[in-house]
Amino acid sequence: MPAYHSVFNEDASVRQIGNMAVLPINTKIRGPAPIASDPSEPDIIEESLDLFRANCLFRNFEIKGPADRLMIYLILFISECLTKLSPTAGRPSPSYQEASKQLSTLAVDNFALPGDAGFPLNSLYHPPASRADADALRSYLTQTRSELAQRLCDRLYPPEHQLGADGQPTGQMGPRATKPSKWWMSFQKRRFMGRSLGA
Repeated sequence: MPAYHSVFNEDASVRQIGNMAVLPINTKIRGPAPIASDPSEPDIIEESLDLFRANCLFRNFEIKGPADRLMIYLILFISECLTKLSPTAGRPSPSYQEASKQLSTLAVDNFALPGDAGFPLNSLYHPPASRADADALRSYLTQTRSELAQRLCDRLYPPEHQLGADGQPTGQMGPRATKPSKWWMSFQKRRFMGRSLGA
C-alpha cells in the first residue's frame, strides 16, 4: 500500500521557499501565510492531521512535490507534539488547558530550518536562498505550527457525549475529555520516515 500524498502538489502557482510550499491556511493566528480562498475547504494542516496516522506507518516516502515537503514537516511536528504530551513516571497526561499551553509554547520555540545543522531532512530540502527567505519561512512555519497545535489539541481532547438518565447518549456534547485520546497517543512512538524534529 503506498503512502498518501498531498493534494496540494497539483497547484503549480504556489510560492516556494527553498523547495517547500508556502500554502494558504485557515487561521486567526497572525502571520505571513496566504489566506485560503475557500475557508470551507480543508487546508494543508487539516490534510496533515487526517493523514498522520496512516502515513506515520511508512519508513519510506516518495516526495511528489513541494506540498509533500510541507506535509512531511507538519507530520513530524505532530509526532513531536504527541511525545511532548506523553505521560511519564511521576507526570500524568496533561489536561486540555495544560496541553494547549505546552503545545503553544512548543510551536513558537526555536527550531531548525532546512540547511541548519539540526534539521533532520537536509538531504531532501533545499535551504532558503537568502536571509529574508529564511526569516519568511521561519515566520510561516511558526504560524502553521501554532495553528496545528490548536487543532491537534481539539482532536486529542474531543468533547464527551452527555448521557441521559437511561445511560444512552442525548446527542449533546459535554466537557472535553480529561486525557488525550488513546487512538492518537498510541502513535507517539511511531517515527514517520524514521525521523523526528526533536534532537
